[in-house]
Amino acid sequence: MANGKIVWQDLTVPNAEEVRDFYADVVGWVPQNHDMGDYQDYDMLLAGGVESAAGICHARGPNANVPPQWLIYIEVPNVAESAAKCLAKGGKVLDGPRDMGSSQFAVIQDPAGAVCAIIGG
Repeated sequence: MANGKIVWQDLTVPNAEEVRDFYADVVGWVPQNHDMGDYQDYDMLLAGGVESAAGICHARGPNANVPPQWLIYIEVPNVAESAAKCLAKGGKVLDGPRDMGSSQFAVIQDPAGAVCAIIGG
């Protein structure tokens, strides 16, 4: 684990198909379906279709409370501890901590209003 490293970025929006197509046309990303059960989110692959660049997600289900902005994910050793420190330092926890696969994550807001996600154990 690389504590403090930005490990992912995604965008959660109500109109994921439109935004998916926008980035496919504008920057050349190749969409790949990401099964969410009763709907699809999208992994956006670099040209050539091998390496992931970002995700584009629907603002529904577990992502209903995620703000509609590009969201970076910063790796931390313990999400619950980092979320508690965020609150103690005058920030807000906007979503989570909650499970995402084998990890946990939370969306936090710093005292200046900037939003990011923390991810880890």
